[in-house]
Amino acid sequence: MLKFSKGNAKLDKLVHTFSLPAGKTCPGALDCKSMAIESNGNRTIKDGPHTKFRCFAASQEVLYTNTYESRLFNLNSLKACGKGQSGQNKMTKLILSSLPKKAKYIRIHVSGDFFAQSYFNAWLCVAVANPRILFYAYTKSLQFWVTKLGFIPSNFVLTASVGGKHDRMITTHRLRSARVVYTESEAANFGLSIDHDDSLAMTNSGDFALLLHGSQPAQSEAAKAWSKLRKAGKSGYNSKNKVKAKLPVLNGNI
Repeated sequence: MLKFSKGNAKLDKLVHTFSLPAGKTCPGALDCKSMAIESNGNRTIKDGPHTKFRCFAASQEVLYTNTYESRLFNLNSLKACGKGQSGQNKMTKLILSSLPKKAKYIRIHVSGDFFAQSYFNAWLCVAVANPRILFYAYTKSLQFWVTKLGFIPSNFVLTASVGGKHDRMITTHRLRSARVVYTESEAANFGLSIDHDDSLAMTNSGDFALLLHGSQPAQSEAAKAWSKLRKAGKSGYNSKNKVKAKLPVLNGNI
């Protein structure tokens, strides 16, 4: 059985989440490429050659052993299914059998991404088989999404994450997108609203922004921006500044 979690400081408790190791399962990542590297029982953060801002999920995996092991377990379980059509069918069955009971909203990948076409297709099949569950995900694996354009059900809501290898596909195929910004004024300059609670990510409401979050590479522009956000009290998610998300209604299920 794959491991799911439920809510967090940012997400409503009705939202179940599924995660894979950050960076290691993100073939399309550039700007946020980071991963936890384990050696001799110790974990450290490793940024990619083009990293502009560090993936918060990778930092979590360095800090929390249970988080790291849970995400790695999910990846190993999926890869054990094999490749090709047979592997896709096995992954689909594995995900279906692991879905939390009475789930209504599932965020695919608080960390990680769609690492192969067969894996993306497996989640697509899961969504088709569960029309009364809302599945949603951010992704830089746009090549897998574009391959299935025209076959995406309404309960499988995808957001292209700006800052990856396939950004050109966002414009070419008119994909809904989100970009990380360092300040609220930067979002305003782009004419974008900031999604603080995934309420925009859950719906096909157009492009939006995400405010930089988490510790950043030393001396980087992202680190300077993060420091300013912390001083302004705009960093992190907690019970004090959490916004209650307006969860969408799907097929009268909610």
